[in-house]
Amino acid sequence: MPFDTILHAGHIIDPAAKRDGVFDIGIQDGKIAAIEPHLPADGARETHDLTAKLVIPGMIDTHAHIYEHVTGKFGLNADMVGVHSGVTTVVDQGGPSCMTLPGFRAFIAEPSKTRVLCFISAYLVGGLEGHYYPELYGPDQVNVEHTVRVARENPDLVRGIKAHAEIGGASRWGLDVIKLGKQIARGAGLPLYIHLGQLWPEKEGTHIDPDELVRELVPLMDKGDVLAHPFTRHPGGFISTETGKVHPIVWAALERGVTVDVGHGSHFSFDMARQVIEAGIKPYTLGADMHGYNVKVAKTDEERSKNPFFGVAPFNLTNAMSKLLVLGMSLPEVVATVTSNPANMLGLQAEIGTLAVGRAADISVLELLNGAFELSDNSGVSVTAPQMLVPAFCLRAGAYFPSVSPLVPPAAQQIAA
Repeated sequence: MPFDTILHAGHIIDPAAKRDGVFDIGIQDGKIAAIEPHLPADGARETHDLTAKLVIPGMIDTHAHIYEHVTGKFGLNADMVGVHSGVTTVVDQGGPSCMTLPGFRAFIAEPSKTRVLCFISAYLVGGLEGHYYPELYGPDQVNVEHTVRVARENPDLVRGIKAHAEIGGASRWGLDVIKLGKQIARGAGLPLYIHLGQLWPEKEGTHIDPDELVRELVPLMDKGDVLAHPFTRHPGGFISTETGKVHPIVWAALERGVTVDVGHGSHFSFDMARQVIEAGIKPYTLGADMHGYNVKVAKTDEERSKNPFFGVAPFNLTNAMSKLLVLGMSLPEVVATVTSNPANMLGLQAEIGTLAVGRAADISVLELLNGAFELSDNSGVSVTAPQMLVPAFCLRAGAYFPSVSPLVPPAAQQIAA
């Protein structure tokens, strides 16, 4: 059988299919037509020799900010975060709202080469630069009925609901917004994705106990809901400020099926990550959480003080995967966080997240470099890693996209001195 494209001799890691070994993949008409130890190249229009490269199901970034031009400086170009970074599916976390989803569809999702999905914002304004406008994120800025309706009318795009649980908001409204977000999620039949870690300064004259906030929040969450930023350096995360250990109530949530998304962004701390992982909690999914502030590296304390989201280290999805490797997760475990697990989270396991004959040819090709690489977190802490993952290219429905995004940190700049 002739193929349009053959991916030859790549090391496939596909956790959902329990496949880990060297195989050829034949692609025809944008779909996977064959996966075999060897496929004859005769008649194939194009062959890629992937010897010594990793071939995995098309990567899924569960936490992106890509409502470009609408969410201020937060919104990045979808294809720069997506296919040109080796990522075939990108989930915007809270950019569009029930008011702005039509624009998201027309101007972001439909023109993009990347598969674009979203967790719709619980707030009418969506994902504006909320750190400047906290008054727009109170319970009066939530319309449960309309958001449920829009989510139900757009199941091809809307795969969940996004809300925030942090001490700045709680100092103004308690957990009222979170409770409304949960009403939306239940009404729409979708998971609720909760941001942890402080965003806004506390309201003047108030003080919120971050531990008490977590204790009140977590019982509201059900199986399939998602706690984001488990490794945050900001108050109100997984680690209790009282005990220095993981909150007992977090364990209870995980036992009933709440999952954990890394949401790297400005919320990744090696110190916090070690504590959480050593306690026995491994992330289920991994989102890069890149946006227009944290991809710009803050070089001074003054820059960092002006905006809490400025980064101090360049990163992208494969860079975040490399950090999970250095923290002790196995390569198949890390691959699962960007393939099969997010497909399950999105309820799309029958469409994406694994390599199977008959499915769309969404495939990511990576290089696993050996050496000594400096990986930094957004607290300014660096570690030296013996391996680093970098994207080479991806296929989205069989179409080839090189990894040329300027958002991908060049490997040569990360070699440890």
